[in-house]
Amino acid sequence: MITEKLQNLIAGHIASSLIDSAKVGLGGNSTFPTQTDLDVPLTSVSAVSAATNDANSNVVQIKVTVNCNQAGMTGQVLREVGVFDSTDLVIRQNFDGIGPFSSNDTLEFFILLEVE
Repeated sequence: MITEKLQNLIAGHIASSLIDSAKVGLGGNSTFPTQTDLDVPLTSVSAVSAATNDANSNVVQIKVTVNCNQAGMTGQVLREVGVFDSTDLVIRQNFDGIGPFSSNDTLEFFILLEVE
């Protein structure tokens, strides 16, 4: 067991320096631990923000916002979202397909990560 203080420190590190970017994609199957990218990323689409929550807790809330007016997004059905550090995938979540989207839509994904 780790202490509550260490849980908060790890969550704070994740919130302040680990999350750099996010992507959305069309793949929907399970995630392998060795994956470094989404299954089927929409390469022309990137998330405009990946924000994290209060670092004084052991829970990190990652908010990913995607504007659907980007080329390649209109008419797509998304099945995965991924969060990245400077080079690799650190969190991938697959889900039932959502979409298609029009160019004036904005998507928000909320990912909760609890350090235990």
